Amino acid sequence: MEYNKYKDESNPKFIAHHREKDGEKQFLEEHLEEASVLAGKFAKKIGLEKHGELIGLLHDLGKATFEFYQYIGSATGLIDPDEDDYIDASGKKGKIDHSSAGAQVIYNYFSGINKESAFASQILSLIIASHHSGLIDCLSPDGIDNYSRRMKKSDEKTRTKEALTNVNDIIKRKMEKILSDGNFISDFNLKLKSLQEFNDSDDTFMFKAGLLTKFLFSCLVDADRLNTADFEFPERLKLRNQGDYVPWQILIDKLEKHLSDLENKTEIKNEEQKRVNKLRKEISDHCLKFSEQPKGLYQLTVPTGGGKTLSSLRFALNHVNHHEMDRIIYVIPYTSIIDQNAETVRKIMVGEIEQVTDMREVVLEHHSNLTPEEETTRQKLLAENWDAPIVFTTMVQLLETLFGYGTRSGRRMHQLANTVIIFDEIQTLPVQCVYLFNIAVRFLLKTCGSTVILCTATQPLLNSEILGNKALSIGPQQQMISDVRKLFEDLRRVEVFDRCKVGGWTIEEIADLVETELKETGSVLAIVNTKNSASALFQQVRNNPKAKVYHLSTNMCPAHRLQYLQEIKDCLANEQPVICISTQLIEAGVDIDFGSVIRYLAGLDSIAQAAGRCNRNGARPQRGRVFIVNPLVEKLNKLTDIKIGRKKAERILEEFKTDSAQFEEDILGLKAMERYYQYYFYERKEDMSYVVGPKSEAGRLDNLFGLLATNPNSVQEYQRVNSVSPETFLRQSFMTAAKIFQAIDSRTQGVIVPYGEGNRIISELCEVKDLHTQYHLLKEAQRYSVNVYCNQFDELIKQKIMHEVQEGAGIFYLDKQYYSKEYGMSESKVNEMETLTC
Repeated sequence: MEYNKYKDESNPKFIAHHREKDGEKQFLEEHLEEASVLAGKFAKKIGLEKHGELIGLLHDLGKATFEFYQYIGSATGLIDPDEDDYIDASGKKGKIDHSSAGAQVIYNYFSGINKESAFASQILSLIIASHHSGLIDCLSPDGIDNYSRRMKKSDEKTRTKEALTNVNDIIKRKMEKILSDGNFISDFNLKLKSLQEFNDSDDTFMFKAGLLTKFLFSCLVDADRLNTADFEFPERLKLRNQGDYVPWQILIDKLEKHLSDLENKTEIKNEEQKRVNKLRKEISDHCLKFSEQPKGLYQLTVPTGGGKTLSSLRFALNHVNHHEMDRIIYVIPYTSIIDQNAETVRKIMVGEIEQVTDMREVVLEHHSNLTPEEETTRQKLLAENWDAPIVFTTMVQLLETLFGYGTRSGRRMHQLANTVIIFDEIQTLPVQCVYLFNIAVRFLLKTCGSTVILCTATQPLLNSEILGNKALSIGPQQQMISDVRKLFEDLRRVEVFDRCKVGGWTIEEIADLVETELKETGSVLAIVNTKNSASALFQQVRNNPKAKVYHLSTNMCPAHRLQYLQEIKDCLANEQPVICISTQLIEAGVDIDFGSVIRYLAGLDSIAQAAGRCNRNGARPQRGRVFIVNPLVEKLNKLTDIKIGRKKAERILEEFKTDSAQFEEDILGLKAMERYYQYYFYERKEDMSYVVGPKSEAGRLDNLFGLLATNPNSVQEYQRVNSVSPETFLRQSFMTAAKIFQAIDSRTQGVIVPYGEGNRIISELCEVKDLHTQYHLLKEAQRYSVNVYCNQFDELIKQKIMHEVQEGAGIFYLDKQYYSKEYGMSESKVNEMETLTC
């Protein structure tokens, strides 16, 4: 198959992809047309259908060249090694530039016409140029104009003219029709102008311009990946929902039936529980009524144990039905609690619905702790782009979608449009992400037509004046519960005792308090701030003969923690005496109910969340008892969030002692929480732009908000070298910022531990011949892994406490002598009897 013969055809057939299993070819014009339709469909959600179509048509234009023909033909066997056109393709994979040609077509067509067309031109061409790598730096931190270099790359390297000559006539006509549309640029500029809000500065506007770029980028990447995957694996096409979901009214009816059954079946132990259940129903009814409100930003502020999961779902189902929206995304702070919430909703929604929708997924979980048994091929496909009516995911996954590196997460961003997004336990938002989060929410509201719900008992002041023009706008009319103060008073199920004292509590004194409260209430939860504190207090109380005693911390793998949580719940349900010593992992979203809670002094929001694990359902004869204690010894030097939160909580506690009336006599009430966040946010203001240091990819002291907005430090570097300002409108260091971004501090390494099935997984990984084929085994290992900080990791290897499953594999496991059934991973050998029963 010689190129000259191929080229002389009246409609030359260039190849986009080749299916290895049967030799089938996807021709370039088919791929470009089909990707164009999909990208246009996705971009239509924000009114930019034609722009999505254009980037879809042009994204792989560079494949219409002899160079790419030679590569793909030689690599796939379409060109015989004896033919003149054959080349050794092994070293060329990923090295043939086929993305610059389409980008240069847009750049050359619009650049130089006027300022408005240049802005649109840069965004669209940048997207095409970046569609394999993730958005590139327009300006790099050292001041290099990468975008202009790419657009001015020589035709000898991009072969743009050749590609335009060779591409199918149908593609040319469609491309020319879009480009010549007189409204093409003006429509795009109207969208750009709509980003502007009354309080915007240059940096907030340019940050949103960057988000618009990311949104369109996601439209192209998802369209490209879907079309390519469905060609390579056509059998998977029928597994996709493709936006064809069960009617919302069917889901609404299922939820209403569940709520009615729940009301009729719940066993009422006393008048207090009856009152609490009545209040939960009122909250749910408020949410139902509120669902008719316009799309927008709302707060659902409900005390812990107020039933906000199902109440917010009731709002969301009716709201999406009323406004004809696409999906509901429920964002949970931790993987440790996502299972219970998703399973609760799945049990309500699934059933006969599966028959109605031809087995289409209704509730999709997307997070890192799914086991292979839970994550079917179909669920994995749907999770790639959140193709389901109800999606449960984590804050980490959501933030990675907006700000993360590469294309894998970013392709989902367009699914955030025309969607109800519920942020559960919003107080867990990392403080360094506040500015990024707030402006992203404003973009989702105004540009993407979505509704955002901020749920918690302890609302952080994301609308505080302290945040300046990076604050959210939240007024009284945006409260889903009209009289939140009355609700908090009505749902008070605990008494809070501030027992902080000069000098602090010894660990023996705290252990005595645990013993006293066990006698009083029959069950005690003590929540501490560090794993060392948890281990130390557990050692003090572990031999209590009157109760079962449990330890919970992230030194235990997820499977271990879940097993213990279930055992604790069983003890509580059977009214057996039980003590639990835990780190703060138990605070947010874990549905558990103790008679007494002891909380080491921490941020007021953490104390309030801890109180939510006490007398949760109001079923106890008296109010629950919550004690705040300040331990004599607790090292918080490296835990900045906790250390500063504790300091501000101390200030509130002192002010409460002096004048409790100013806080309406409630140390965990709305007034106290608002004051706490004022103090806390004021001190953390400089951290909220996601500050990075010289050792980061930026190579200097900088911040991610700046890198993703006007990028002043990179502009200054450019000016220093070139003595003029950059010509480009977008100046963001997209790639650099994405490489830096981490939703949580993940400077850790996962280690598989010998708990339960972890023993089998370790053995199999040590013996298997090809580790790269063991996706399911590695996925399963996540539930039997503990995260270890890098400095600790190196020390454990040095001491031969950890071992590699195979040399060079990069997968490590813990020696069984260092994992305890009681408290998990240890840096010293544990008792032999403890290891035998793991």
